[in-house]
Amino acid sequence: MKKLLAMLLTLSMVFALSACGSSQESETPPEEETPATEEGGSNLVGVAMPTKDLQRWNQDGENMKAQLEAAGYTVDLQYAANDIPTQVSQIENMIANGCEVLVIASIDGEALGTVLDQAKEKNIPVIAYDRLIMGSDAVSYYATFDNWDVGVKQGEYIVDALDLENAGDKTYNIEYITGDPGDNNINFFFDGAISVLQPYIDAGTLVCPSGQTEKQTVATANWATDAAQSRFENILASYYADGTQLDVVLASNDSTALGVANALASSYTGEYPVLTGQDCDIANVKNIVAGLQSMSVFKDTRDLAAKTVEMVDALMKGTEPPVNDTETYDNGTGVIPSYLCEPKACTIDNYQELLIDSGYYTEADLNG
Repeated sequence: MKKLLAMLLTLSMVFALSACGSSQESETPPEEETPATEEGGSNLVGVAMPTKDLQRWNQDGENMKAQLEAAGYTVDLQYAANDIPTQVSQIENMIANGCEVLVIASIDGEALGTVLDQAKEKNIPVIAYDRLIMGSDAVSYYATFDNWDVGVKQGEYIVDALDLENAGDKTYNIEYITGDPGDNNINFFFDGAISVLQPYIDAGTLVCPSGQTEKQTVATANWATDAAQSRFENILASYYADGTQLDVVLASNDSTALGVANALASSYTGEYPVLTGQDCDIANVKNIVAGLQSMSVFKDTRDLAAKTVEMVDALMKGTEPPVNDTETYDNGTGVIPSYLCEPKACTIDNYQELLIDSGYYTEADLNG
């Protein structure tokens, strides 16, 4: 009898404990769900950026990370300090860690072929971001701004600012500076601008006293401001120290334009030239307001990030990403389907509307 009572007591305790366990499980909130992919994978997206040294890459990376996370994805965002082996290693780790899509803004567009072969072997789609990755058939899509149009807008601004259409026999002195020779975009920036300026070059209206007119000659490693400043200080000392007027500098982006502005401040006493740029970095917008830079081309990185997130989301769900160009960008293995966002010219006349009213910057950003 005692044995029977003991068994009944033991069973009642087991049932009581089981009931308590069931009650605790039901009160535990379920884990937050993440979007299901076509294969039910990890939802991990690798984002490889070249450097934190330029303001725009910080904005690109953070905008994309925020929008991808808002869409429910996990993001591995890496910056490579403009070091190619570092970027290769970061991408290798992204592949090894199970990233299902790679978004890559390359340091050197021709240096990633081997590591991207690994991505292709694992059927990982690759979106080239802003800079086209060359010579690799692993590149699935390209998200960028219309880089030819960036150059066209710079060229058109120069034509209007100098009123070249009505120049007559007058001549203007021009110098050129562009970016890193490993960045395929310099071809579009430079060639787009020259397509507008070429008639005036051919007519002798625009002349280059330094004779430095070839892309490779006017390139700037890593788009570095100090390198741009050093080169322009040499140009000013060699060709303008005698009082020759410098009328215009075609600078492909803001970091090089900042170097030019620094050189002008230290080494030039003539009438201030027309100076172009691109990216609307804070220091350069301040220079526009101060009259030390004429224009910059605004590329709203929020728009590019949003379009890239749409591409990633489509790839994750097994649908076709949005593209609006299937003819322009050939990376040597074929034309890469692309989405081109629209750049806009920014000057003293419209910076408030483009940059402040849109929420891209605050007044405090520009007054700090």
